[in-house]
Amino acid sequence: MRIAIAGASGFIGTAVTAHLAGQGHDVLKIGRKANKSTDLVWDVAAGKLDSAALEGLDVVVHLSGENLSRGRWTRRRKRSILQSRTDSTGLLSSTLARLDRPPKVLLVASAVGYYGARGIENLDETSSAGAGFLADVCRAWEAAADPARAAGIRVVHARQGVVLGKGGALQVMALPFKLGLGGRIGTGDQYMPWIALADVVAAYDFLIHHDAVEGPVNFVAPEQVTNREFTRALGKTLRRPTVFPLPALMARLLFGEMADELLLASARVEPQVLGSAGYEFTYPRLSEALQAALK
Repeated sequence: MRIAIAGASGFIGTAVTAHLAGQGHDVLKIGRKANKSTDLVWDVAAGKLDSAALEGLDVVVHLSGENLSRGRWTRRRKRSILQSRTDSTGLLSSTLARLDRPPKVLLVASAVGYYGARGIENLDETSSAGAGFLADVCRAWEAAADPARAAGIRVVHARQGVVLGKGGALQVMALPFKLGLGGRIGTGDQYMPWIALADVVAAYDFLIHHDAVEGPVNFVAPEQVTNREFTRALGKTLRRPTVFPLPALMARLLFGEMADELLLASARVEPQVLGSAGYEFTYPRLSEALQAALK
């Protein structure tokens, strides 16, 4: 197939691109800068994207979006986080909608932040949106794909949990543990949806071929764990102690609003759609995923 990937140079995009190219597909890499790893340059701020280069594609995967954890959430930063997702998705989906030969499917990254902080409530793809900045971002992010949906393109929103792989969030989280300074965050009772990078890649591939699946899909592993359980598993994998908790007050002092939304919020999310469609996880258990990512 001919597949275009926006955000192909990122942590997830690199893995998805390598996998799909390895399957023999012709992969077109869309990026913001002209370099050897980019096949098609787009200017989201100016609303420029070469539509002719997208004619006749079978699949488009959109993984672009500014890193949530890179700096405190000032007003300017929050605006940038939102616009990096909605503007790029809107430009891509509206361009695809106008094509003479549009793709059959558009897979767009989203996040479990859609559900907000929900405590111990079991959440699946039918659950309502939550409250808070991230929930608002995810709602607007997913709505930005409406032009493609209205044009008859199958649209899938991959609501990703914390992705565990070599690099990414796990590299940052593991550092204090490696130094012997790791511990739970806050009470540690908050649920922490996660998924192995290998399953993220495989799930995107899986959904390309499953025409009956559209709309939101939770990209989370079936094993639900709290931050306390995640902390113990990470410490055990690294063979380091986990006796230095980060109190909620300190987390808020260090990270501001981001602490409440990324570190202290609890979301008990289930992969209902993937399970019903027959997807089999490579790493359904946290211990196995951590061992694979940190070996």
